[in-house]
Amino acid sequence: MSRTTVNFLLDCLLLLFFLALVWVTFMLRVAFPNATAAGGYLLWGFSYDAWAGVQFALFLVLLGAILLHIMLHWSWVCGVIANRVSRLRGEKTRIDDGSQTIYGAAALIVVVNILGVALAVACLSVQAP
Repeated sequence: MSRTTVNFLLDCLLLLFFLALVWVTFMLRVAFPNATAAGGYLLWGFSYDAWAGVQFALFLVLLGAILLHIMLHWSWVCGVIANRVSRLRGEKTRIDDGSQTIYGAAALIVVVNILGVALAVACLSVQAP
């Protein structure tokens, strides 16, 4: 299978997972009452909590597919990040592949740490009734 075919199939899967996630999210907001009042309501035999579990599972699958998509385009991502950084620094020379990978990995580490800190702040900020 060619790389183009793999990318196209992955993009189709990303679209399907995204549309499924959008549908479940809208269904939870439109078909059910608010989460605190949804006790006892069922849609096709599934409660609000079960549908919220489906929503989270779809989110995780979509996240995994997005990460796979990024992995397939990793050299391009690293190149774009490295070129942007070199332009900000005013450098005119081309950055070698090893340095591009370091820039890409550093950007990924920054993003993951920002998400981790935001999650930690949320967890520490939850107030019990």
